[in-house]
Amino acid sequence: MFWKLTALSTSSPVESVLDKENFTLEELLDEEEIIQECKALNSRLINFLRDRAQVELLLRYIVEEPPEDTENKRAFKFPFIACEIFTCEIDVIFKTLVEEDELMDLLFSFLEPNRHHSTLLAGYFSKVVVCLMLRRTVSLMNYVQAHQNVFRQLVDLIGITSIMEVLVRLVGADDHVYPNFMDVMQWLAESNLLEMIVDKLSPSSPPEVHANAAETLCAITRNAPSALATKLSSPSFVGRIFDHALEDSHSKSGLVHSLSVCISLLDPKRTVSSPFIQSIRSQHMYESHIPVNPETVGAMLPKLGDLLMLLNVSSDEKILPTTYGELRPPLGKHRLKIVEFIAVLLRTGNEIAEKELVSSGTIQRVLDLFFEYPYNNSLHHHVESIILSCLESKNTIIVDHLFRECDLIGKILQSDKHPIISGNLNQPTIPATGRNAPRAGNLGHITRISNKLVQLGSSNSRIQAFLQENSEWNEWQTTVLQERNAVENVYRWACGYAPCLIFLLYIL
Repeated sequence: MFWKLTALSTSSPVESVLDKENFTLEELLDEEEIIQECKALNSRLINFLRDRAQVELLLRYIVEEPPEDTENKRAFKFPFIACEIFTCEIDVIFKTLVEEDELMDLLFSFLEPNRHHSTLLAGYFSKVVVCLMLRRTVSLMNYVQAHQNVFRQLVDLIGITSIMEVLVRLVGADDHVYPNFMDVMQWLAESNLLEMIVDKLSPSSPPEVHANAAETLCAITRNAPSALATKLSSPSFVGRIFDHALEDSHSKSGLVHSLSVCISLLDPKRTVSSPFIQSIRSQHMYESHIPVNPETVGAMLPKLGDLLMLLNVSSDEKILPTTYGELRPPLGKHRLKIVEFIAVLLRTGNEIAEKELVSSGTIQRVLDLFFEYPYNNSLHHHVESIILSCLESKNTIIVDHLFRECDLIGKILQSDKHPIISGNLNQPTIPATGRNAPRAGNLGHITRISNKLVQLGSSNSRIQAFLQENSEWNEWQTTVLQERNAVENVYRWACGYAPCLIFLLYIL
């Protein structure tokens, strides 16, 4: 190594410790250059660290809480350095660990329910197990298969994000596919692992458990096709998820995260794993149509009536002050998630689902929410998606419903004619008293929807017939809409900002 050339460098402090007749692991862990020496594969250092007794001590720093009166080195520095040594992924150290069941038992003893599980040590435990997954996959999976209580313990601690990440890796819901991947997935599907994770969506669980359980289940769906993903999308599991979602109307967290799993099951882009594509998907800019299992959709339809009841805001007495007035009540994350679920359900193109959404009045209620909450941009985004799905459907029933029962054109014209928020106390959005009422914040979405109507009407005779039979729409389209489009056309701006805006739209 560089520092062994006497003419160029001094001796390493780690070498000085190793030169001692009697030295301890703690002396080495206290040296700042020990990680650098491990990465440089210092043979003397590695031969010492690979010893069973030293591997055990390193593990104890990671899995055992230090005494309350211990010094900072024992509580913070030594556990950190011990974890970093393992994450150097030195094969002979891993060999000592995985070939000794007692050492593996010690590592996974961190999961025991009668112990304290600090976030700090949970992070170290997670990093070591993930490294074993990458470098000693078969040995690790063989151990887990022989000790099935490990999965139950992981699920019981799923509220700790580091533990959730271990679970996600172990169920194969990442980009790493190990040699006996298919056999392990089949074994997991035959176990009760999915039942345990799904049951964590129960209203009795805290919000952090709901969030991490949902994230794990969504990761499994994105890994389709697999035995686990197939089992999760079965009608029995879909029913189980909805039962938890609707078990307690006061548990908004359980409802939101359960619906997130259902959305992931329906999402035709669920197989996309690239972080960049996922970021695009979250903005609904990337569209793809992959058929969804009709049985999965069919298992969700009986619950639409219960979800529709939750969209009713009349009995909610909450009041939220805002800069423009008050919301009585606020829409809430749970109602927004229901609307998002309906939008994704419609994008599947399932004709039975479309008929059920029409007959239940769900589409009509969602469209009403669009105008009742004129400043909720996320809501407007999902409702716009719902309207476009209806317009592009091959099912004439849903197209007719949108124009007749829902009166889409009438609502658009009325909102544009009266863009100022009214002071109607029967509406959930109330402007502030003593101030001029503001303009509605959904006019941009209304313009986009109107332009889509014109575009689709040019190629769809049914839509064109609905547009032409409304004389007020024809006049508004040729005057107000065309003028608005001309004003908002950035290519015609002479201020010099158009190229910058186009570039920003492109990169976003």
